Amino acid sequence: MTTKMTWRPQYRTSKFRHVFGKAAAKENCYDGVPITRSVQDNNFCAVNPHFVAVITECAGGGAFLVLSIRHTGKVDPHHPRVCGHKGNVLDIKWNPFNDFCIASCSEDTTVKIWDIPKHGVMKDITVPTKELQGHSRRVGFIEWHPTASNVLFSTAYDYKVMVWNLDTPEQVIKNPVKTISEHSDLVLSMSFNTDGSRLATSCKDKKIRIIETRTGRLLQEANCKSHKASKVFFLGNLKMLLSTGNSRWNHRQIALWDQEDLSVPLAEEDLDGSSGVLFPFYDPDTHMLYLAGKGDGNIRYYEISSEKPYVQYLSEHRSILPQKGMGVMPKRGLDVCSCEVFRFYRLVTIKSLIEPLSMIVPRRSESYQEDIYPMTAGDRPAMTAGEWFTGMDKGPVLMSLKPGSRLADLYPEKDTSLGGTPYQSRAGLLELSPLEGQDAKGPNTLNAPSKEDQTQGTVWTTTSNGCELMQCSPPKTENELRQAFFQQQNEIRRLMDLLTQRDVRIKQLELEINNVKNSRGPP
Repeated sequence: MTTKMTWRPQYRTSKFRHVFGKAAAKENCYDGVPITRSVQDNNFCAVNPHFVAVITECAGGGAFLVLSIRHTGKVDPHHPRVCGHKGNVLDIKWNPFNDFCIASCSEDTTVKIWDIPKHGVMKDITVPTKELQGHSRRVGFIEWHPTASNVLFSTAYDYKVMVWNLDTPEQVIKNPVKTISEHSDLVLSMSFNTDGSRLATSCKDKKIRIIETRTGRLLQEANCKSHKASKVFFLGNLKMLLSTGNSRWNHRQIALWDQEDLSVPLAEEDLDGSSGVLFPFYDPDTHMLYLAGKGDGNIRYYEISSEKPYVQYLSEHRSILPQKGMGVMPKRGLDVCSCEVFRFYRLVTIKSLIEPLSMIVPRRSESYQEDIYPMTAGDRPAMTAGEWFTGMDKGPVLMSLKPGSRLADLYPEKDTSLGGTPYQSRAGLLELSPLEGQDAKGPNTLNAPSKEDQTQGTVWTTTSNGCELMQCSPPKTENELRQAFFQQQNEIRRLMDLLTQRDVRIKQLELEINNVKNSRGPP
């Protein structure tokens, strides 16, 4: 029996009851971005800790911008783009295990994989690392497998879902490993469960399907007579699905389903009479669900549980600026010292603006809060593409978000995925405190760079607190000079932002001290 949800606030113990949305100041937004005018119901934006990618308007083919995450402010209208498609780009997704690799799909029926330079896009990129040819009509959505490296899913207007293995030497791949042909109409959305063994889809034929990803076998199917689903989403390990869509009276509606039984929804509720699609975003670490409406500026958020009433309304962020789409920062890219638990990048077309929006848990302390940051899915795959295709299923490799806790980030294995240039991540190097940088050699010392680093001409110096900073060899060409200049600009901008945040915090503490003194009265 379907349960009607209640949105009346119920006061209960919850660490997320007072979560609020904090929009970035104008100088911390990305201004002057020519956001696409496509009517496709996509997010049009993808984010990782290094870059913001957004689909743009472009004459004579499809293109998207890739901006440094710290490249805020006014965007140069002539900024180089990724522009190798012959038709409009419809969807873009960053590789979850390689921050310098992005996939795009287009009206030209192809999917393309791109390597993005570590220093950003300095000139137009027109040649992809790989091109996937197999669909007969325009490709609308792409999704990376959540735990296996270099496995990509795509769906197109030919009603097919194709599974691609990118661990192959060919630059042009014409045959997918698997083609799923269970749909009789256009696929509107795709979502994986935690270990990627199941794929949920919503379809224009008003059906929700759960499919075994490796074999393409149909496991469950829901014929939604009273609920026309547009988006569907797995809710982490709760064994439930959430769908957003419209009721028979054309009201925006959400429905909750048991993933083992799609015969009838567990609960459903009408929200409002707006016409824009509701985009669902779920954080399995906090069990928080966010619903963002296309064409309005509202983001509702709720807390999900596995028991009735299943969904508990928390609050709503409102803005007078309507959003066309949005990207979401992975958990490893959040500012944990400000108790940030989620971050959106809202696309505001009327102002050609990308606006970061942080969801904050109000806490007095700026120290790391263990209770709101459990172990979360990291940036390392649980298995290779070959292992997954041969029948292996694994959950995500977890990581801690505590600053400095991942010493392995200092010297990780080189990533040669997709035949790209090997690179080494130095993420979090400057965040190590002297105590956190200790090892068996004694205090304030870190492992020495490898011989390979030394032979490649990389120079290392040690600071007073024992951290090693990378210094590149002097630039020799004009292009290298330009790259070094942009890197220094980004670092200066980052340090200025950090100083500004510290100044604001100092003023807040001074006000709190004065309030305490005033409340005590004269001695």
